[in-house]
Amino acid sequence: MAKKATEKFYGTGRRKKSIARVYIMPGKGNITVNKRDIDDYFGMETLKVVVRQPLEALNATDKFDVIVTVKGGGTTGQAGAIRHGLARALVKADEDNRVILKKEGYLTRDPRMKERKKYGLKAARRAPQFSKR
Repeated sequence: MAKKATEKFYGTGRRKKSIARVYIMPGKGNITVNKRDIDDYFGMETLKVVVRQPLEALNATDKFDVIVTVKGGGTTGQAGAIRHGLARALVKADEDNRVILKKEGYLTRDPRMKERKKYGLKAARRAPQFSKR
């Protein structure tokens, strides 16, 4: 059950410390991240591929324009957050997309986070150097 052609669909994606707000609307396939083109925002080609994965899984690379606002974390975390949010927005656009995106694993939130520092240690697990005397 597809919705109106002029509608905007929204999805929130998260990975590590990054949070991405993703809006999709019918268009020619332009991807804008923080008011910059994806090629300007992400330097590495692998990160651009990660962002486009949900669209390629549905053969919809030229069907939607994507507008993203992302903050927090590093570039890899941001790319993962955008992928997660884009997959969620595509499911809102058409519920039939859920089966394909779920099978590929794009709708699953990556739970891995930085471990907190514990008292008595220098980092999460790094202990002070041991000395017998």
